[in-house]
Amino acid sequence: MPHLTRRALPALAASVLAAPAAVSTAVAQPRFPDRPITIIVPFAAGGPTDTVARLVAEAMGRDLGGTVVVENVGGAGGTLGAQRTAQARPDGYTLLVHHIGMSTIPTLYRRLAYDAVNGFETVGLITEVPMTIVGKRGIQANNLQELVALVRRERDRINLANAGVGAASHLCGLLFQSALNVPLTTVPYRGTGPAMNDLVAGTVDLMCDQTTNTTEQIRAGTIRAFAVTTNQRVAALADLPTANEAGLPNFEVSVWHGLYAPRNTPAEIVNRLSQALQAALRDPGLVRRFADLGTEPVAQDRATPAAHRQFWEADIARWRPIIQAAGQFAD
Repeated sequence: MPHLTRRALPALAASVLAAPAAVSTAVAQPRFPDRPITIIVPFAAGGPTDTVARLVAEAMGRDLGGTVVVENVGGAGGTLGAQRTAQARPDGYTLLVHHIGMSTIPTLYRRLAYDAVNGFETVGLITEVPMTIVGKRGIQANNLQELVALVRRERDRINLANAGVGAASHLCGLLFQSALNVPLTTVPYRGTGPAMNDLVAGTVDLMCDQTTNTTEQIRAGTIRAFAVTTNQRVAALADLPTANEAGLPNFEVSVWHGLYAPRNTPAEIVNRLSQALQAALRDPGLVRRFADLGTEPVAQDRATPAAHRQFWEADIARWRPIIQAAGQFAD
């Protein structure tokens, strides 16, 4: 053993005494995640939000080095799954992927068992999805102008499907009826998947839904598409005109998705989840799959907690007067 000077002895003693503390700290701060993470989707399996969540979960799992699973908790316009998340332990293992409904729930629902705004930590935005105005294959209209004429002429015989009050398809349907100044019979479903099934079967006439749920059906010819609801055409549906091009000016709506954690989730965990989300949105496989569905990831600077919170609060303010003017509340 080397000879130790008197000056070296105190330093050696200090390092020996500090060793247990270092071990204790390492034990107190286990690796995150050390078990599977659950992403709650507040809608039925097979719908557009479910599709987005599953692609994100798979890609995030690769970056986190763990398993990320999706659980569908549908019902009540997405509020049941949101409530489950808001009331979960704030440890980063229960998350929520929700869409534009997070902006409308605070106005649509006047009595909730959770705080619809302050009950969550924002992790980051995921994507903004254009919507499409679509109809059953046998509907007697070949373009949007003919559809508008049909709806105005036979308003009492035309019905409009949606995935439930507060769902993206419900909100787009509200705007469609408002733009035409024609109230239609609406048929609510427990999720977009079941609504699309009935549209394909011809049980219902119309729906306004996200490209993530309609693109493959449009390409297959099982439904008829009339317009996309953004100012620019969608690459995956290049032949489909915008509503403005097709004769319905100023009709614009897209559906954004975001990732949330329960309130009081530690900042370091929220930031780690946000980093994993950003990595997922750069994943070539996810980018390709999003493109196939008619959408793309948001820019990296929007997939952050702060940018997500700012955008969300502005969107709540945007939708509040629209819902109040329509006078349609969910409770």
